[in-house]
Parts: sequence; C-alpha cells; structure tokens
Amino acid sequence: MMRDGDLIQLYSQRILALAADIPHLGRLPAPQGSARRRSPLCGSTVTVDVVMKDGRVAEFAQDVKACALGQAAAAVAGAAMIGRSRAEIEAARDALAAMLKGEGPVPPPPFEGFEVLLPARDYRNRHASILLSLEAAAEAAAAADSGSA
Repeated sequence: MMRDGDLIQLYSQRILALAADIPHLGRLPAPQGSARRRSPLCGSTVTVDVVMKDGRVAEFAQDVKACALGQAAAAVAGAAMIGRSRAEIEAARDALAAMLKGEGPVPPPPFEGFEVLLPARDYRNRHASILLSLEAAAEAAAAADSGSA
C-alpha cells in the first residue's frame, strides 16, 4: 500500500504539469502507420499515428486515455517524436523499460525527460501505462515502414 509521502513523490507537480500539456494530441487524417496499445492492468490506452519521411517521423499524433503517469510519459514522448527514426524510438522504448526496471539509466536525449518518472521504478503496476506511448509509436513507425497502416 502506498503511503502519502510515496504518492506525493510519485505524482509530483512536474508529472501533473506534463500530464496537463500533452503535445500532438489527436489523430492524423492520413497516417502511414497507426497503433493502439492498452495496459491490461489499468485500462489506459494510447493510439499513435505517424507519417514518415526519409525514415523519420514527419507528423505525429496521439490519442491518450491514461492515468497521470501515462499522460506524463506521452507528453515526454510527444515532445521528442518529430524527426526521430524508428530505431531511435525503439531504443528509447527499450531504455525506458530498462530504467523502470532499475536496469539502466534515463534514456538519452532527446528522451531524457523521462527522468521525471524515476520515482515510478518502485511501482511495477504503473510501468505498462508509462510505456504505452513509446510502444505505440514504435509499432506505428514499424507499420509505416512496412506500408501496413
């Protein structure tokens, strides 16, 4: 069970500010790739649309229906997504998963904003929601690369 101090640390003002200001909200009218990811534990969902140009994200949109931690993660991901390659997105996803497990550092720039979610390491039940945006973005980029939107 979480103590009040744990909740305050986990849901910091910075996390709540990120959750309230998610970039690229919505859906794209003609995406090359789309993916929807859902956390089975809490029911949070993120749907990502991308348009790729020369192997990089040219357009990005995300429909986020998640808890504050999932929303904060979507905000960090959304702020960094334009100009990223599929490989960079996949590397960020893997680095974030390792960070949450305590097996790695904060993801490198431009994804270093995930540092705000370090307090969530101790709450494994929150990890799936935090990973949704990057997982959906990686899947959408893969779909765009393969031509199967």
